[in-house]
Amino acid sequence: MKITVLFFSIFREKTGFNELTLGLGGSSTTVADALAELFASFEELRSWESKMLIAVNCEYADGTTVLQDGDELALMPPVQGG
Repeated sequence: MKITVLFFSIFREKTGFNELTLGLGGSSTTVADALAELFASFEELRSWESKMLIAVNCEYADGTTVLQDGDELALMPPVQGG
């Protein structure tokens, strides 16, 4: 399966990508599985794991959300005000 990963704000800076296509195996692949793949390539994201906001197809999601082929996974830093 292939999904599109979108990186916002600091995550764009850390990875150097606005978006990328990520190939994953299995029919019961979760957001947590996708994050593990991303952390293997972009170790600096791991420190943000407990703080990042995650959306799948524009709906907030968590690590247990099951992904489908063609899904869009968005990674966003916590909202800051000022």
